[in-house]
Amino acid sequence: MNADMSEKSVLRAELLGARRLLSMEDVAETAAVLARHALLLPELADAGTVAAYVSVGREPGTHALLDALLSRGVRVLLPVLLDDNDLDWGVYRGADHLERAGRGLLQPEGERLGPDAVLTAEAVLLPGLAVDARGMRLGRGGGSYDRVLARLAAAGAEPALVVLLHANEVVEQVPVEPHDHPVHAVVTPGGVTRFTGRNSPEERG
Repeated sequence: MNADMSEKSVLRAELLGARRLLSMEDVAETAAVLARHALLLPELADAGTVAAYVSVGREPGTHALLDALLSRGVRVLLPVLLDDNDLDWGVYRGADHLERAGRGLLQPEGERLGPDAVLTAEAVLLPGLAVDARGMRLGRGGGSYDRVLARLAAAGAEPALVVLLHANEVVEQVPVEPHDHPVHAVVTPGGVTRFTGRNSPEERG
């Protein structure tokens, strides 16, 4: 294990430990605030297609945001985890049309559109454990979204990349590796921070 991977593992453990201390009431309250802030982002509000995910456990909640996007007529794509950790995609049709999958995840019922379906999205909501002042994201380490980001880059697609986080998960610096990509915005209960350059975040309440 190289130094960056070791540092990532330590930081992941700290952040996951902090999440475990949150009550489900805290998580539900945060989800409602995150949805309100996220819907003010033109990249999400004006998008025809958004690739998102269904939050589980004490992840920053996405359910309210998914339903709000759906009610606005946005086509919402949700991931389906494949055996090799890559992601297929299906269309979100509401909470009643989700099914349990492996690792406690929720995925959409119905047709699978293929891994390249994400290329149609104008915005991609990425799960994460932290984002730093440069816009660099720390994921859980499974590599699924590294593949998604590599697929987007290879196709020349440039959707807005957005992460929802708890307030304490915006940190000074996360360890990075050559394949890591910066995101465009992070949404926390305190508001939205945009990243116009690797070292120039702009805060919006």
